[in-house]
Parts: sequence; C-alpha cells; structure tokens
Amino acid sequence: MATLTRDGVKLYYEVHGDHGPVILLTHGYSATSQMWAGQVGPLSKAHRLVIWDMRGHGRSDSPDDPSLYSEPATVADMAALLDEVGAKSAIVGGLSLGGYMSLAFNRVHPERVEALLIIDTGPGYKNDEARTGWNRNAIRTAERYETEGLAVLETGSAERRTAQHTSAKGLALAARGMLTQRDAAVITSLPEVKVPSIVIVGSEDTPFLAASDYMAAKIPGAKKAVIEGAGHAANIDRPEAFNRALLEFLSGLKASSTAA
Repeated sequence: MATLTRDGVKLYYEVHGDHGPVILLTHGYSATSQMWAGQVGPLSKAHRLVIWDMRGHGRSDSPDDPSLYSEPATVADMAALLDEVGAKSAIVGGLSLGGYMSLAFNRVHPERVEALLIIDTGPGYKNDEARTGWNRNAIRTAERYETEGLAVLETGSAERRTAQHTSAKGLALAARGMLTQRDAAVITSLPEVKVPSIVIVGSEDTPFLAASDYMAAKIPGAKKAVIEGAGHAANIDRPEAFNRALLEFLSGLKASSTAA
C-alpha cells in the first residue's frame, strides 16, 4: 500500500506479489481498487499485481480543478504507476471505465502493453450522436453526486455498492472529465491492437454485450469469455468462474512466451 504524487495529485496504489509479469488493473467508474479483492490472491501467485484508485476515487486525491480530470491525465497516471513499480511494460486491463482507459493507454503507449484484459467494457462510439447520448448520461450521473452525495452508490452494481470514497465532488468531477468521451480515437484503434487480448463480459450485463462482441471481432486474435450469471461486476458476481477464465488466458501468455 503506497501513494504516488503526480502533478500534485496523490494516487493510492497497492502491489501484491513479488515476482512474475506485472498486471495493472484499473477499476470502474465510482468503484475503487478494492473491487479486485477476489483477484488479489489468485493473480499474485505468479504475477506482480498493481491495483490503484483513479483520481477522484477511493483513497486517491480529489482535486477541485476540473481540468485535472481527463482521459489523457488518467493514461499518464497509469504510465507513472508503471514507472513507480519499475515496469517497462505490463499486462494492462480493467473493468468498464478501467477497461476503456486500458484501451486508451494501449493507443498511446503500445510499447508498454504486453496483453489486454478488457472486462465489461465499451470502446466508445464512432457515431457523434451516440457519444452525445453517453455524455448526457455521464453528466446526469455527475449531477446526482452533486445533489445526492455518496448515497448514489447504494443503487449501483456490486463494485459501486461496496466502494468507499471520501468525496462525492471528486466522483462528480470524474464523471464530467473522465467518464465523458471526446472522440472516436479508442474505438477506431481496436484493429491496430497488436498484443494478446481477452474480452470478458457477464452474461447478464446487457448494456455491454454488443460492445463486447464488437471488441472481440475488431481486436485481432482476441479471445472472449462470457461469465454465466454475472452482471456488470463479473469478477464480483461470479469470482470463481471469472478467475478461471482470466488465469486460463494468462497461462496461455506464459506458454506462448516459453515457446518463443
């Protein structure tokens, strides 16, 4: 458990495991690093697992300046975390917003990505009207945190209901600056992904089923795993099945590396 300060913003992170390839996992919007509690043990046996709280979330800082919340800032935070733990590259992944940011990280820093773990995630929109609709919902979410405070979490999916935050304002600013999307750069980058990738989705995560199919089709060679009976927080809803799918993919990476 440690903190890293970048551009005046303190970021909370944890490193689990002392050997093996590095995995950087990023949580979903309004969740925290604690959503990965069920993965820490299994993943840290053969990897160095890095989990963290995005700015505005959990035990990381929630700066008052709206300009400090953005996709580029989050991607830079992820690069700084890898630098901090001495990793030139890592297996990079996350859930929902964390998965989207992992794709954004791969677009900017492909040389630092060994594999992608895309979990219950959408890749953004090519269509401006669809993106505007998404952003409208993100702003509506921000407004709820501004008026109702952290009570909003009580009606969320599992990774949100169990999250502990210090600032509703931080979550609101993160919704406005990080959850909203500006362009189609991430979704159009999918065919350019050059690393092994897995797309994981809960069978009951209806809003993300089509997006998962799309990503699995567009990312060259991507594998796909559907976690039966799981919703948006597939790793929490069905941890054994989720861990089994993830570890099988990671074992394949190790086997390919050994064969090479």
